[in-house]
Amino acid sequence: MTKSFIEELRWRGMIQDQTPGVEEKLNAGMVTGYIGFDPTAPSLTLGNYVQVMLLTHFQRCGHKPVVLMGGATGRIGDPSGKDTERELKSFEELDRNLEHQVNQMKQLLDFKNEGNGALMVNNLDFYKDMNALTFLRDLGKHLTINYMMSKESVKRRVETGMSYTEFSYQLLQAYDFLCLYRKYDCVLQMGGSDQWGNITSGTEFIRRNMEESESFALTTPLLTKSDGKKFGKSEEGNIWLDPSMTSTYKFYQFWLNINDLDIPKLYRYFSLKSREEIEALEKEHETNPNALKAILGEEITIRIHGQDAYESARNVTDILFNARASKEQLMSLSATDLQLVAEEIPAFEIAQSDLADSPTLIDVLSMHTTIVSSKSDARRAIQANAISINKDKITDLDATLNSSMLMHSAYLMIENGKKNKYILKAV
Repeated sequence: MTKSFIEELRWRGMIQDQTPGVEEKLNAGMVTGYIGFDPTAPSLTLGNYVQVMLLTHFQRCGHKPVVLMGGATGRIGDPSGKDTERELKSFEELDRNLEHQVNQMKQLLDFKNEGNGALMVNNLDFYKDMNALTFLRDLGKHLTINYMMSKESVKRRVETGMSYTEFSYQLLQAYDFLCLYRKYDCVLQMGGSDQWGNITSGTEFIRRNMEESESFALTTPLLTKSDGKKFGKSEEGNIWLDPSMTSTYKFYQFWLNINDLDIPKLYRYFSLKSREEIEALEKEHETNPNALKAILGEEITIRIHGQDAYESARNVTDILFNARASKEQLMSLSATDLQLVAEEIPAFEIAQSDLADSPTLIDVLSMHTTIVSSKSDARRAIQANAISINKDKITDLDATLNSSMLMHSAYLMIENGKKNKYILKAV
């Protein structure tokens, strides 16, 4: 073992509950452990990534992680943390979601290491050939109604009602654990604290099915922000790991805009830096929380989206918020990046045909935008050296615009003073 997994989680504040003997088992040699992920959405979210980080630390401490994709359980719906019955998704949608999440997982964990490379398993394989009678005889006999009713996810729904479909979810999750135990010698199930009831149902199921069995459970605290709200969401909704659903720029911005009070917790959950490195950074930047946010934002954005995407997000950020951003940075932006810029600052449109005759800048500013109030106002702004086009200062009152000046044949950035930035898009 390179380091103790439990000690690693302990200083990071990532342990909520554990069954007796976990630490001793982990310290005795390489352990195989798993976390389940149901494909109820087309992409993993930043909230899901908490559990991916748990598997990452597990693997870095020398153990073997198993990713269990819920091709079966996703069709049922986990009642944990839900006040009402889930709306069942079609098999086709779940299969599409699962395929995409599998591809994401392959980028987030090491599946190639010969010693403790991660495994990917789909629990649909456990059930696809099982009929209802087999389910009731071989699975249903091993957990009592009293035991299943004692779980918090069930008790909190008794008043409002729960279908047998959702009630059976913990039985499926318990059987998942048994299947992994038998096939891969997987003795540890991990997850968020809301999964404690389902996970311990698995350890009980193994105990009742296997003589001299040994299985364990461990959960992390549910990660919340300092305001008590669920982590992994912005005002617009979920932060997705798929850049087509949450752009790399918005992903990076999420980290730059976290509450100062959340920095210590989020560093411990999401940074792969050591305890010594994190504590040294916190000491170095104790009066500059924005520097800490930028360092963490850089680390996790590169890990999720890659170096090039991070640099693009940083350039968009500089263009929008840094008065000293260079023309080189602006010109490095892709058309997609520029569209993101256009969504963040005031943007105006002009017909491509209107640029064909090389109109004067004064006419464009006064007739196609609200940057200035009149032609006279435009002249005064130019005379005051306040107007820039694509980071070039304009001093000529007779300056004209034409299509050759457009970035990616569509965009112009106009600045009026140091802080007022606009996009003109040719359509």
